[in-house]
Amino acid sequence: MQIYADNAATTKMSRTAIDAMTSYMNEVYGNPSSLHSVGQRAAEALEDARERVAANLGAKPREIYFTSGGSESDNQAIVSAATFGAKKGKKHIISTAFEHHAVLHTLDKLKKQGFEVTLLDPHECGIITAAEVAAAIRDDTALVTVMYANNEIGTIQPIAEIGAVCKERGVIFHTDAVQAVGHIKINVKEQNIDMLSLSAHKFHGPKGVGALYSRLGIPLTNIIEGGAQERGKRAGTENIPAIMGMAAAMDEACAKIDENREKLVKMRDRLIEGLSEIPHSIVNGDKTCRLPGNVNMCFEGIEGESLLLLLDAKGVCASSGSACTSGSLDPSHVLLSIGRPHEVAHGSLRLTLCEENTMEEVEYTIKAVKEVVEYLREMSPVWHDLKEGKKQYVIQ
Repeated sequence: MQIYADNAATTKMSRTAIDAMTSYMNEVYGNPSSLHSVGQRAAEALEDARERVAANLGAKPREIYFTSGGSESDNQAIVSAATFGAKKGKKHIISTAFEHHAVLHTLDKLKKQGFEVTLLDPHECGIITAAEVAAAIRDDTALVTVMYANNEIGTIQPIAEIGAVCKERGVIFHTDAVQAVGHIKINVKEQNIDMLSLSAHKFHGPKGVGALYSRLGIPLTNIIEGGAQERGKRAGTENIPAIMGMAAAMDEACAKIDENREKLVKMRDRLIEGLSEIPHSIVNGDKTCRLPGNVNMCFEGIEGESLLLLLDAKGVCASSGSACTSGSLDPSHVLLSIGRPHEVAHGSLRLTLCEENTMEEVEYTIKAVKEVVEYLREMSPVWHDLKEGKKQYVIQ
């Protein structure tokens, strides 16, 4: 048995998306910038996809720009808002300490250009409040960028409330919604969202394609120079098959949000219940205000890398909050931001489900994790020191 429980990293493409892409690879292969009939059929498909993506977000088609994915969309949104703010003498940006690196690294680059960045620390439950955002806004604040749902611990932020605060104070509000789109109902107008990033491969679409929503009136700064594609704001010939696959996958995911959520919450909660039976374990992030398929836990006395490798040997594909690099194993910045100490953050496990997973797979996963954690602890000198009272448990 192989169980894929790493859907936050990427999802399997749906048959709907594959069929949509195949059609546009074989039949509508023109360049949408070409004036002849073959090119214009591609241009018509492109605008059809733009309308569908916009409709799923409650946006206008002219507010949708196709990109290579979430990272590019994040970069363009943040740089654009910062550039726009700087022209008005505003060079302060507010974000959070547990954003995706596509956001954090872009903010680091802007700091070198003279911008001041305030990173809000989430509470232990993994939530940032609208009141905290409001308190951090200054007269020179150009942008607030807060992720919709965290990619590691799955916690969902009060986006509508944060957006309302930003609207009242006249500050552009961007959200990295890569983990949220297709899994949570989103309406950019009702939630006061000015800019939003999304990526197709998080909701059963193809990799390498995404979109940026940018409210009319916010001038975009080009990240990629070249031709006049995407109304002159994103150069490069549009990947029509991938864009059509994304639109098809997004239509399907958004239509089934309620149905999928009901199934996923049951499996998620059973996973949390079963894994919480492991002594000295803890759930990371709020247990209910989180993505329906996300489970993230720490187990004291083990390391995430070994846990992942042994789970893979048992047929369970998962991930850790730790970044595995040659010669080092760094704890997750997300887990550190919610107050997990280094020695606990090292023993993290992220299991992310989709609607194709089953309760049978959940039960197998619980059993497999329990066996692997017990095995690793028996091998660990740190665990033996904890058991013998030479060290104090961090997780009670």
